[in-house]
Amino acid sequence: RMLTRTPSVVAQVFLLLSIVLVIAIAVIQINQQQILSPGLKYGIVLDAGSSRTTVYVYEWPAEKENDTGVVSQTFKCNVKGSGISSYESNPGALAKPFDDCLNKVKKRIPVHLHKNTSVYLGATAGMRLLRLQNETAANEVLASIQNYFRAQPFEFRGAQIITGPEEGVYGWITANYLMGNFLERNLWRTWVRPYRKETMGALDLGGASTQISFIPEDSEENFNSTLQVKLYGYNYNVYTHSFQCYGRDEAEKKLLALLFQKSNTSSHVDNPCYPQNYNTALTMKYFSGSLCTQSLRPANYYPNQLVNFHGTGDPGLCQEMVSLLFNITACRDREDCPFNGIHQPRVKGNFVAFSGFYYTINALNLSGHFSLADFNSSMWFFCSQNWAQLQFMLPKFEEIYARSYCFSANFIYYLLVHGYNFDAETWPHIHFQKEVGNSSIAWSLGYMLSLTNMIPAEGKLIQLPLKPSLFAGLLIFLTATALLCLLFLVYLCIVSRNRKNISRVEHVFIPE
Repeated sequence: RMLTRTPSVVAQVFLLLSIVLVIAIAVIQINQQQILSPGLKYGIVLDAGSSRTTVYVYEWPAEKENDTGVVSQTFKCNVKGSGISSYESNPGALAKPFDDCLNKVKKRIPVHLHKNTSVYLGATAGMRLLRLQNETAANEVLASIQNYFRAQPFEFRGAQIITGPEEGVYGWITANYLMGNFLERNLWRTWVRPYRKETMGALDLGGASTQISFIPEDSEENFNSTLQVKLYGYNYNVYTHSFQCYGRDEAEKKLLALLFQKSNTSSHVDNPCYPQNYNTALTMKYFSGSLCTQSLRPANYYPNQLVNFHGTGDPGLCQEMVSLLFNITACRDREDCPFNGIHQPRVKGNFVAFSGFYYTINALNLSGHFSLADFNSSMWFFCSQNWAQLQFMLPKFEEIYARSYCFSANFIYYLLVHGYNFDAETWPHIHFQKEVGNSSIAWSLGYMLSLTNMIPAEGKLIQLPLKPSLFAGLLIFLTATALLCLLFLVYLCIVSRNRKNISRVEHVFIPE
């Protein structure tokens, strides 16, 4: 009997141990798995503006949040020379200036990732104007870029001219992304949507166009200019409008053409927006050759004729002239129509003003946010200076920009106050900013974020405590051991029962 009991106890112990080990190994294998990051992905965006091209390098973890990459800017480089639209008559010369930036980019991105790194070129208002003026030239410029990038080690995804509304919305995405209005890390270091956080409006001032984008009070109201954007699993209805020819450079050309038109002489023209005692000679083509100044072009237009402009530094007269660039009457006093007959909902909430807005504000020695009265007094003071004094007032002195800051300041005042209807109360809600952390506020990051919605996330690499083959082997071995123990116990049970029956029968037949 003792002999039967021992194997039974041993089998029970083995059975119990096998079951416990199977459960323990399965629990450890499931709970102790380590999710390894598949590493970083890179993307390159070229912002081909009207005055220059900027190259941005972005990186993000290969696994993503709700389909959109968590992207950060790691490198920025300005391509030497002017914007790509200025190469209309010589598209072949376009490639050379790109080399310097592209060589730096190649060093920033690990060599083994070059072929998987996407390059996107987005051209803005300068190219939009060129396409309207000369579509063949615009296509040749884009073809020259395509050829250049096909010879590069990266995956070129094409050069395209983006629309004004796209540029506006991408700028809005960038600003809100960098301000943390789409994502934030919670206590557990995971990304979540911020609770009840308002988005910011975006104001962008380029060389050839300007954009306003924000979520209006009543976003359900169906404005023609409302675009739906999906980011991190949420939808946003963004009002956006782009004003072609209201970029800083094109607006100033319109002012010069207007001054020329109103002048008594064709060779010497007074400019109240240029600093006192500043003189410059510009060709007629410079200010009248653009599509934006076509309606102001004189009958006797000679592209190469020089016109001398003389600065008078008169802030009052400068403002008066700038007001003529805006067609306020087209709206006939309708409240939701600030200028040029364009419908716009009332501005709401905080705004971030970047690009040309920031550089002009910085030149006036202002930063961040401030009152409208402070802006006006700084502008008046700046516009009253003579050219000699100005050289000591500016943080960075470059003639082409320095001579134009007074015009830019008046233009910004008129655009924001009479164009978009900001007033003394709402003006302090505008934050004039160039970047957040190390990332520039520009439409290019929003473009990249929208594009990462289409770039598939790599699967998570999972590291398990046991190799799958070892895990499977152990499971099979322990399950087999448990089954054998169970069968052995069943066998012992049957043998024991049979023995009991035999002894009972023997007991009945023993004679007394």
